[in-house]
Amino acid sequence: MILAMIVAIDANNGIGKNNDQLAYISADLKRFKALTTGHTILMGRKTFEALPKGALPNRRNVVITRQADFTAPKVDVAESLEAALKLCASDEKVFVIGGGEIYKAFLPKTKELYLTVIDHAFEGADVHFPEINPQDWNVADEEGPFTDEKSGLHYRYQNLTRR
Repeated sequence: MILAMIVAIDANNGIGKNNDQLAYISADLKRFKALTTGHTILMGRKTFEALPKGALPNRRNVVITRQADFTAPKVDVAESLEAALKLCASDEKVFVIGGGEIYKAFLPKTKELYLTVIDHAFEGADVHFPEINPQDWNVADEEGPFTDEKSGLHYRYQNLTRR
């Protein structure tokens, strides 16, 4: 199994505010869908609950939660990080999609990072992606810069692989 992370980060590694994303960039959402469709996505309960329509289609959705009675349609539930990894052991690629605590816990085991780097520091970001040590990663691919027509935000895509 290849463990990958996909995340949009701002200039300060911010990823969220008030249980929501910092920005909605149409092209980034399309990229997320294209990369994750057909694979397993792994997330914490709060991230799952922030999804507007529940489980994302055409993907296996795995939610990690300490809530013993948590259930949701079209979702596999794991009570720990270890249980989640066991559930996904036979999957080809698993994308960790958040939130902050889940990213922090899985980063040491992650082989690939799919970053959307937003050239803006959002005020009040209350969830951050863990610090990425550049010595641990190679830039495999970089695209951009791009400008989101709706928000005017400048961003680029950066795909990293662990050294």
